[in-house]
Amino acid sequence: MDLVDREIIQLLQEDASLTARELAEHVGLTPTPCWRRVQNLEAAGVITKRVALVDPASVNLDVTALVQIRTNDHSAEWLDQFQSALEHFPEVVEAYRTSGEIDYMLRVVVPSIDAYDQFYKRLIDAVDLYDVRTIFVMERMKQTTALPLHYLKVD
Repeated sequence: MDLVDREIIQLLQEDASLTARELAEHVGLTPTPCWRRVQNLEAAGVITKRVALVDPASVNLDVTALVQIRTNDHSAEWLDQFQSALEHFPEVVEAYRTSGEIDYMLRVVVPSIDAYDQFYKRLIDAVDLYDVRTIFVMERMKQTTALPLHYLKVD
């Protein structure tokens, strides 16, 4: 990977709808070799997906909850059950296994506190959990999907 690849990645992180011609103009290439680089980055798994980012409020998802989960059961079977259950909750937009006192952290988006309560009840019915704590987001101060590329080692 070289500086041109890094610049292509950065540009696509900012706007995945850029055409090959627009990308090429930004990085100083012609469209065909530029597009070939994009395809190579996709084939290598560096670029995994190009998506549209949707404003949650515009689709009636005004409440974001950060859900901290603890469990007493750390078996592979429980983890499989938990991961499988999460697939049935579209409200869960991110899920992480974490270190420290909290075993798992979820980011959940819903239209209201009542909708969160309904989600919570379905979650605790689906999986045996020891402790669930919820933090409701009051204000989103920063959100980005762009990764910091200055750590990337280039040829």
